Amino acid sequence: MTDTKSTQPVDVLAIGAHPDDVELGVGGTLLTLAAQGHSTAVLDLTRGEAGSRGSAEERAGEAETAAEALGLQARENAFLPDGGLADAIEQREAVARIIRRFRPSIILSHAPHDRHPDHHAAHDLVRNANFTAGVSTFKTEDEPYRTPRLYFYHPYSQVDTPPNLVVDISAQFDQKVEVLRAYQSQFHNPGYQGPATWVSSAGFWDAIQTRAAHWGGRIGVAYGEPLFTDGPLATNTLPGLEINP
Repeated sequence: MTDTKSTQPVDVLAIGAHPDDVELGVGGTLLTLAAQGHSTAVLDLTRGEAGSRGSAEERAGEAETAAEALGLQARENAFLPDGGLADAIEQREAVARIIRRFRPSIILSHAPHDRHPDHHAAHDLVRNANFTAGVSTFKTEDEPYRTPRLYFYHPYSQVDTPPNLVVDISAQFDQKVEVLRAYQSQFHNPGYQGPATWVSSAGFWDAIQTRAAHWGGRIGVAYGEPLFTDGPLATNTLPGLEINP
């Protein structure tokens, strides 16, 4: 599934700077949406080749295993430089071409002000690539298209700013954890021969559940994933009215 060039529109395209960013930030959300019958895809902007652990080839195999577990329609890689993501015209147009092919109703991507420079850069890159994708003078083999709604996530940062919404992933949390286990080179795995990093520590692994429980508790459920938007969300009703007492 990895790097297949899908030409089928999807409901949701999740974009991450590196393989595993999407799974950390919105893996439960993607599983929840798939269970509801929505089509989902992932775009990894880089191969993670500059990471302290795991070769690009290892990480590609891990991403493919995770893609199968997530039930994705497709997973692609933009092959942009790890450690060198930037809102430059060449990178912006490369991502815009992919957005035009997938034509998603929703994009999930990185929130700004992340401790990782690539994560922070990916926020501006994806927002502006989505704008470029809708510009008619930008010519590609696909028609102009601009995704109407973007939501943003943090892969692992605990943020103080209240999110605009929290997705209930209680039913899918255990499955999310199993998806993350596909990344044996990245997360806590005492059998893996590689340098120790914060992400590979036992504390980081345990904090995945702690963070999900924190956000779930904020909405009265077991586990949640927070999402952010650039502006207010439109509605013609109020959340909660669909729940029968």
